[in-house]
Amino acid sequence: MTKGEKTRQFIIEQSAILLNKKGMAGTAISDIMEVTKMAKGGIYGNFANKEEICREVFDYLLSQMATRIEARLAQENTWKEKLLALVDFYYDLVLANNNGGCPMLNFGTEADDTDLTMKSKVAAGIKSTQARIAKLVTNGIKAGEFSQNAHPAEFALKMFTMMEGGILVAKVTDNTSQMKTICGILKQEIESFSIPRT
Repeated sequence: MTKGEKTRQFIIEQSAILLNKKGMAGTAISDIMEVTKMAKGGIYGNFANKEEICREVFDYLLSQMATRIEARLAQENTWKEKLLALVDFYYDLVLANNNGGCPMLNFGTEADDTDLTMKSKVAAGIKSTQARIAKLVTNGIKAGEFSQNAHPAEFALKMFTMMEGGILVAKVTDNTSQMKTICGILKQEIESFSIPRT
């Protein structure tokens, strides 16, 4: 990486949790200056505006989450175990409560009517996440772990929306009990289309 690329990456990494917690509108350039210990000229020397920083931060946060998910799933041997581990990953995300939660929820809620570029980025993230879930179910069917009656795309949509809703409720109410219930419901459904090992 060049010096300029390293500086850009530093600004993105230092601003990530800040933006995920405070939001795009709630974060001022002065906040970014404070966390990076950089002057305004240093910030704007690397980014055209705050919107560009927000978009780069979203990509970074999504990439970091995907890396953590893949590392978590790699610890499991079967497709069922991987799917159950993904449910646990999102529950643990709520319990951690130190990084602002899911960036798709945070940035998406704020950008849906105000920033079409960010809205498009979040939409792509949603599609990618649902595709990951659907692929786990599809692979489980192919491996004989899940019944042919399992519907990968339908379950992916259900799991994603229930998880994101659960994260929102947990954050707003400061209570994880409903998220725990949601995870239990999803795990029961996974069990319902799982084929018992002989």
